[in-house]
Amino acid sequence: MVLDKLGSSLKDTLAKIAKSIFVDEKLVHELVKDIQRALLQADVNVKLVFALSNSIKKRALDEKVPAGISQREYLVTIVYEELTKFLGGEKSEIIIDKTKKPFKIMMVGLYGSGKSTSISKIAKYYQKRGFKIATIGLDVHRPAAPEQLKQLSDKLNIPCYINEKEKNALKIYKEFEKNYKDYDILLIDTAGRDSLSEDLVEELSSLNKYIQADEKLLVISGDIGQAAQKQAESFHSACGVTGVFITKLDGTAKGGGALSACAVTQAPVKFIGTGEKADDIEVFNPKGFVGRLLGMGDIEALLEKAQEAMSEKEAEDLGKKMLKGDFNFLDLYEQVQAMGKMGSLSKLVEMIPGFGGAKIPKEMLEGQEEKLKKWKIIMQSCTKEELEDPEIISRERIDRIAKGSGTTVAEIRELLKQYKQTKKMMKMVKGTEDPEKMMKKLKGKMPKGFGR
Repeated sequence: MVLDKLGSSLKDTLAKIAKSIFVDEKLVHELVKDIQRALLQADVNVKLVFALSNSIKKRALDEKVPAGISQREYLVTIVYEELTKFLGGEKSEIIIDKTKKPFKIMMVGLYGSGKSTSISKIAKYYQKRGFKIATIGLDVHRPAAPEQLKQLSDKLNIPCYINEKEKNALKIYKEFEKNYKDYDILLIDTAGRDSLSEDLVEELSSLNKYIQADEKLLVISGDIGQAAQKQAESFHSACGVTGVFITKLDGTAKGGGALSACAVTQAPVKFIGTGEKADDIEVFNPKGFVGRLLGMGDIEALLEKAQEAMSEKEAEDLGKKMLKGDFNFLDLYEQVQAMGKMGSLSKLVEMIPGFGGAKIPKEMLEGQEEKLKKWKIIMQSCTKEELEDPEIISRERIDRIAKGSGTTVAEIRELLKQYKQTKKMMKMVKGTEDPEKMMKKLKGKMPKGFGR
């Protein structure tokens, strides 16, 4: 998980609220200290931590609890609202103007921040949403930069304009200018430096003046922590940065510092990188992000991932088949494929409201992912007839599938059992018009305590 330690600490703090009998001044002071400790460990600036914790303390002790909720619930609400405000408040999304051909996004940043990789992530993000993308390499100082951008672009099957012989960035941009109108979005890679030097400022200023990019994104590595603030302010004054892309947020203790540092500048965080793959990118939504940190989930991000994995038409067709009782291995295979596209189970669990706070062992989630991979291999080893009607899979067929897929008889029986349980549940739901009755019916068949 992104900022794993911070999330664990904050969840423990909320657990303390849930277990408390009374919400008094002593409890509030304890909670504020816990929050301060958690944020300082995540490398958040000391002054910002004290400003936030004082705001939480003041609201918790002074504000009147609204009717209809308990003191404990209101205290949790205060923590959630103040942390959200602390990280920028509202989501600052890039709205692509389709009337512009192309919509230009220029990427700036220092060496090693991950500009090229971030460009490939943004390219894939918008490519999946139906936009026609092209990239252009204007980093004329780092020898491998143009080739790296070309390779990343080739993997996504998108055009990449480079000229490795030319050492003037503006000339390269002008060379291919006639081609840009064919694309919806043009992603522009620029040169970096070890620090923001005068020559870099001059180069970025001249490019910015000619290109007139619609968005100028500063790429910052999450592991630089509080130093992100100085970088954001410096680049903002140099070329008018409109937003920030924070990379390497997974597995870094300093990510909290980078996030909060950018939030207090005039450059809102637009994207965050949550892993090494091209799909590991998220539009930064402070509300959803804080929801995940506190174990409350992020339903908006979950729905977005679901829409990427399976179109509305596919989901509707599958739903109709399941309710008719026509559910077979082909449909189950589609479900497993869609889950694979949505990312790791541990990341999905964080987004499900109510599940983020449940301390599900990492080993258990990894075991489930392995199981899904094996089920996919088993189904790939079945004949068309077996996929369309799994009921015909006999002992002899199980032996054959086990040999063909390199799995065990027990694993195939487990898959068949899962299929039958899912089909049985769909038959129960069939014809039920009242959602409440349907949920009561389903809960009655679930293990004790699951409904709660």
